[in-house]
Amino acid sequence: MENSNKILIFSTSYLPFVGGAEVAIKEITDRISGVDFDIITSRFDFKLPKNEKIGNVNVYRVGFGFKTLDKLLLPFWGAIKTISLNNKNNYKYYFCVMVTFASGAAYISNIISSKKVPIILNLQEGDSEEHFQNRWFGLINLSWKLALKRSSLVVAISSYLAERAKKFGYKGDIKIIPNGVDIEKFSIFNSQFSKEERQKIRKEIGLEEKDIGLITTSRLVLKNGVGDVIKALPKLPKNIKFVILGEGYLEKELKELAIKLNVSNRIIFKGFVEHPVLNKYLKASDIFIRTSRSEGQGISFLEAMACKLPVIATPVGGIVDFLHDPFFEDDTDNQTGYFCQPENPESIAEAVKRVMGDLQKNSVVENAYNMVKEKYDWDLIAREMNEVFDINRAPKDVSHDMISLNQIK
Repeated sequence: MENSNKILIFSTSYLPFVGGAEVAIKEITDRISGVDFDIITSRFDFKLPKNEKIGNVNVYRVGFGFKTLDKLLLPFWGAIKTISLNNKNNYKYYFCVMVTFASGAAYISNIISSKKVPIILNLQEGDSEEHFQNRWFGLINLSWKLALKRSSLVVAISSYLAERAKKFGYKGDIKIIPNGVDIEKFSIFNSQFSKEERQKIRKEIGLEEKDIGLITTSRLVLKNGVGDVIKALPKLPKNIKFVILGEGYLEKELKELAIKLNVSNRIIFKGFVEHPVLNKYLKASDIFIRTSRSEGQGISFLEAMACKLPVIATPVGGIVDFLHDPFFEDDTDNQTGYFCQPENPESIAEAVKRVMGDLQKNSVVENAYNMVKEKYDWDLIAREMNEVFDINRAPKDVSHDMISLNQIK
């Protein structure tokens, strides 16, 4: 039988819901030709169509439109849908984005169906070790072990996740391909943003001319450390304000924290902001900050770097692959940002003061921008993923010519 050029993607959520993984799927599939992509995902909202085409991807949504119920049903209902689609399309690979409810459908279908399909597992998880160990009574860690055992190839977005796969018993080689940035989109204002335009956007955000705007693009969840930045504000000058783009279950608690600390007038909750207009808000601000407690990689940091914003982050997870700070490291050639300690408001405040007083700040920003342009442009990332999806290679050879984790150390 002639090699199929069809790949079935598994992702628990997909557009219009936006996160790092969802952006990655869209950016990569838009840039790869000669491959037909389908995706199985949760419906989550009954108003969304069960089937539609978004970009180069045929979307198949499974569920009734209720978030929790759809997640729980997805591994089983999705497996039935997978078998049906595979009987018709003869997929070359299943591409599982994270060890999630959706990827469970791929593994279950391979167990119960006579037509086995090689599985490429894409690790994008940004959760903490505590989350992995304790959530769902330890079933997440068990799911990792089972998924890794049944995967033909692992592609990780950071060395941290590659190491974690090895720790959980994966014996094969691992391809490390990070998520990227649309350089053209996020750098467009670097040379085309007048003072008047910037002031207009700042006014829209709620920043006065004398204000120094810290900005974060973040879901309001514990792992992203938004509350730690709020706790740092009383230790900083009163003209420093904090702009929060994002929503989540902690929003009410964070607003109450701001009132308690008497800094609510210095915090601007903008809520959800469409991804296509993030660049304007970033460029109109002064410092990007996200004090994550865990992070698989973090597209948001790279987007801020592409906008030539100084970036403050924590040295956790995949962040250390791209952010280097001599203040915390003994050996680095080019500084690309500023580290602070996680869950440490004093350290966060000190990092902000370091940025404000750093005479070499412009060099740091240029270093970061050049790094993103040279290593993290989506066009480069898509070419690497295209090699993984190579339709001319037999499925049994999927693990050939991959970069060993040991080779990159």
